Amino acid sequence: MERGMHASLISILVAGAAAFLAVSGTAAPNLAPWLADNNAAAIPVDVELVLAVDVSYSMDPEEQALQREGYIAGITSRDFMQALRGGQHGKVAVTYFEWAGPYDQKIVVPWRLIDGPEAADAFANEIARAPYRRASRTSISGALNFAKPLFDGSGYRGFRRVVDVSGDGANNSGPFVTIVRDDVLAAGITINGLPIMLKRPNAFTMDIENLDIYYEDCVIGGPGAFVIPIREREQFKEATRTKLVLEIAGPVQQRGLVPVQARAPRISCTIGEQMWRERWGN
Repeated sequence: MERGMHASLISILVAGAAAFLAVSGTAAPNLAPWLADNNAAAIPVDVELVLAVDVSYSMDPEEQALQREGYIAGITSRDFMQALRGGQHGKVAVTYFEWAGPYDQKIVVPWRLIDGPEAADAFANEIARAPYRRASRTSISGALNFAKPLFDGSGYRGFRRVVDVSGDGANNSGPFVTIVRDDVLAAGITINGLPIMLKRPNAFTMDIENLDIYYEDCVIGGPGAFVIPIREREQFKEATRTKLVLEIAGPVQQRGLVPVQARAPRISCTIGEQMWRERWGN
């Protein structure tokens, strides 16, 4: 029963977003004309999507495997295909990279055009074949800094540009996350979040309580931006699928979502840096 209700909800969201994009004369909801790739050879797509995936040491091997499985299952799901077909162009461009410290980012799958099941399967297979790795520190700001220029000269011209950040901790190195977030938003790019909240917070692992609130107030932003937290291991595939579907379907106002700049943060946006200094003294 719950699974059926979930599928119905996704169908409603996809239909609503598709209708929004199909309105006569509707252009990019958040992509200013000067941000589009004006190269004559640029391929028009509904969305240019950057998947930024945390591989810091706080992510244990099981979490890493679940995270990958979630993206693989999501991008090959029937719901994703339904959202894809509901777009004005019926195709999206996606790239997938892993991140840890401020200078540790690695593209696992470069930009790929997804226009149907075969392309989605090929993208998923590229993710599955990549070797696992882990690295030190957690720099969401570094990931956002890395993601922003990936849109330039991508070869695609999307109605929307989205960075999708998944991770299990707060920013603890590199520039302050709010500074970089605001810079990315100023470029007309939306940031969504998938905070992974499986561990009980403690000082040793530097996990924090209310990571979802941290993401809402300090990380995400842009029209239709949202956070989908994962609190149970069984939620990985469903949450990741839902997130991908919403990103492809288009901006649908999320109930209870408050714009990032609408109020003061409910949690310190430098909590990760503070915890690191308290533990290591630098």
